[in-house]
Amino acid sequence: MNVTGHTSRTASIRDVAAAANVSYQTVSRVINGHPSVKPSTRERVLAAIEELGFRRSATAHALASGRSRSVTVLTANITHHGYANILQGIEEAARSASYTMAIGVLESADETAVRADVQRAADAGGGLIVIAYDPAGVRALQEVPAGIPVVGVVETPARTPGGDLPWVWTDDRVAAYEATRHLLSLGHETVHYVAIPSSTRRTAARTAGWRAALREAGATEPRPVQGTWGPAGGHTAGRKLAADPSVTAILCGNDDLALGVMRALHEAGRGIPGDVSVVGFDDAPHAAYLTPSLTSVRQDFTGLGRAAFGLLHGVVEQSAPVAPHPVSVPELVVRESSGPPQSAA
Repeated sequence: MNVTGHTSRTASIRDVAAAANVSYQTVSRVINGHPSVKPSTRERVLAAIEELGFRRSATAHALASGRSRSVTVLTANITHHGYANILQGIEEAARSASYTMAIGVLESADETAVRADVQRAADAGGGLIVIAYDPAGVRALQEVPAGIPVVGVVETPARTPGGDLPWVWTDDRVAAYEATRHLLSLGHETVHYVAIPSSTRRTAARTAGWRAALREAGATEPRPVQGTWGPAGGHTAGRKLAADPSVTAILCGNDDLALGVMRALHEAGRGIPGDVSVVGFDDAPHAAYLTPSLTSVRQDFTGLGRAAFGLLHGVVEQSAPVAPHPVSVPELVVRESSGPPQSAA
């Protein structure tokens, strides 16, 4: 039997069927140990499986047998506030439904590495949830094989996707818009923005919402300052902004960036909110206990995790229609770090 050329990609059940000159239903019976297959046919199919390096999808087998009650979450981060709380929500919902949960950490956005991570998770059986807030997560969501139950936790899409894409998100665009409007309403002429990295090359939802509020108000639109995910990136960005006396209001892409920005303003001798108002995003637990306490956009990440599992559960059990949808609109929590500029006061 010559199957040369089939090993350049992952072999499918239909490749095995073609190589063994049988139907794919017969291949399915062989790999599931069905007794109705002739010994000679079984041997031919097993030989094709070995030569092609075919790997049965544990997920498909488990779902077909009704024994799959597990979910693997693929994520590039388990410590940042948003990621950690999404994981908490998934775990709580999975436990309530008597599902087990595993976590697969995406250590690289490299295509080969991500594909291997996704295949390993798929081979473990059960459904997948991918937190796609970064390039590794976005690539993982794209690499999930057809037929594997999967839900993506994604950035706010530019427009609501059509079809049956099983995605959930919170409306970051509206939240950033409202946070920017809050600062403008206090009398600030414009609002500077320190951005978190986007998961794609397009403009991130938080940046888009900030920009929309400025344009609506006819305010000057400063160039966004690109930050990282953590306080160090906020501190670097904050030092640049603190050196500009015209900066009176800063919106930060998350609370960790805001923490670094506030430190940089303090080092530069600029008071908060007297000289500069600062608003964060996500309302992490430390936000309410900073000095001054941080005005921030509260996001229900735990609820987002629960919603992601609920959607996956519906896909697995075929008990609910699949539709992409926002889970919630975040809420602006006003605290001490935002106020009118000194000129307005």
